[in-house]
Amino acid sequence: MNLKNALDKYVSVSPDILGGTPVFKGTRVPIKILFDYLQGGDNIQEFLENYPTVKKNFAQKVLELLSVYLTEIEMDNGTAA
Repeated sequence: MNLKNALDKYVSVSPDILGGTPVFKGTRVPIKILFDYLQGGDNIQEFLENYPTVKKNFAQKVLELLSVYLTEIEMDNGTAA
């Protein structure tokens, strides 16, 4: 899978928006904030309530694509369980 091409529909990277920080397309919300929420024990709904400009399907799709990508890396390296 070409992760960059798959994410292009959901993620924007532009030097004009937050200095090139990856953000959810159509927003100024960095992708990293979603991961910060999840790492902190919050769920995706709490993230969406605090960042209403992010579309739920965008957040879900970013997580799904990254999960698939990481699974493919594991399989390529022969480390899948």
